Amino acid sequence: MSRRQVHIGPRRKAAVLVVGVLAAATTLAACGSSSSSTTTTSQQNASASSAAPKPATSFSTRSVSGFGSVVVDGNGRTVYILTSGGRTNLPCTDASGCTKVWPDLPLPDGVTAAKAGTGIQTSLLGTKKLSDGETYPTYNGWLMYEYAADSGPGQANGQGIQSFGGTWYVLSPSGNPITTTSGAASGGGSGY
Repeated sequence: MSRRQVHIGPRRKAAVLVVGVLAAATTLAACGSSSSSTTTTSQQNASASSAAPKPATSFSTRSVSGFGSVVVDGNGRTVYILTSGGRTNLPCTDASGCTKVWPDLPLPDGVTAAKAGTGIQTSLLGTKKLSDGETYPTYNGWLMYEYAADSGPGQANGQGIQSFGGTWYVLSPSGNPITTTSGAASGGGSGY
């Protein structure tokens, strides 16, 4: 087999070069517009999430399997109270690591009170200023927290967990802890 060399003239080389440059420019432009679109979408998503209401700005009730109607925050997530030996608000602080598992719900700057939504008794919704300088909403005097292992609304995986010196319970619309553990984690404790 013999190899035959093909000779490309200067005009043909120029045409191939122009086509190659145009193809590269088109590819880069397409990538650039896609990237720009992604950046714009990411920026819009970031703006939307920063504009989303904070969970402590309003409270309402929601039906949760095994518990009936319970108090939920502005994101629809079940709220919990920490108690020991009766009606006692035990502190859940950043220093103890408690708020990593049981996120607290401070009112946003400039907000002085939470709003009562569906099922919430306005007379039971109040606030309490703590030593950290933040103001927190209360319901029937209870400080309220979320549970990090609840991945969304309608869950009560923290019910009955014993940790941080007390037991965590969901709240009824009447402002009393629901102490049953049906439909949720048993009170065996998680060791947090």
